[in-house]
Amino acid sequence: MTEPLVFEKEPQDGVPAADAEPSAFLAPTWYMDFEQPAVQDYAERNAGDAESDLGKAVNLFYAIRDDFLYSPYAIPIDRAEYRASALIRRGSGWCVQKSLAMVACCRHLGIPARVGYADVKNHLTTPKLRDAMGTDIFSYHGYADIWLEGQWVKATPVFNRTLCEKAKVKPQEFDGRGDALFQEYDAAGRRHMEYLKDRGIYSDLPFHEIMTDFAWRYPKYKEEQWNLGDSDPESFAEDAAGHAQPETGAGKAA
Repeated sequence: MTEPLVFEKEPQDGVPAADAEPSAFLAPTWYMDFEQPAVQDYAERNAGDAESDLGKAVNLFYAIRDDFLYSPYAIPIDRAEYRASALIRRGSGWCVQKSLAMVACCRHLGIPARVGYADVKNHLTTPKLRDAMGTDIFSYHGYADIWLEGQWVKATPVFNRTLCEKAKVKPQEFDGRGDALFQEYDAAGRRHMEYLKDRGIYSDLPFHEIMTDFAWRYPKYKEEQWNLGDSDPESFAEDAAGHAQPETGAGKAA
């Protein structure tokens, strides 16, 4: 067994901030480093020709959802890997990284946005990941909370379309007017995912809080240093495809 991982709180780590005015969620942060040219370029290119904040946010949602492959097989324990510019450089990530990048891109375009987290059950998973975690409950599932047309709207640009197709799960859609939090049903209409606990809204990534929770919640995963030995994000999609149930017949999706 390896030594327990200990995460110290740093000044750049986010804190709960649900009650602040929308204008409080426009500035760059250490994690939302949209002063970096790579983040600015990505946000501007993928906002497309939309003129409204809503249109820009919707375009960004689909870009981030599908451009960056989702994989939870290697969870970084280096803060620098959670910066928005790091995701754009790497081209893949998990929910916490992808949702934070969405928020950073929105802020660069002048759209107030913040990060939120919730515990979910029956998250898109594989036997390999479930065995490592010892549960099908994922804590701190990340989402973006965006100020559009006078209200906060939640969005999860997490599971890329190709992954969803392989796993026989309907891709998450977003119209900018209603919350788009999760795929409640798989492609066959079976219950797929359920939100269990709202962790709240944060000014920025609460790295210390999330990693401290993971360290006790997933002891086996921790012993393996949160890396299941395969850094290729396509591996998770292939495993999910192999475990997907047929679109007809009884059964519960994984």
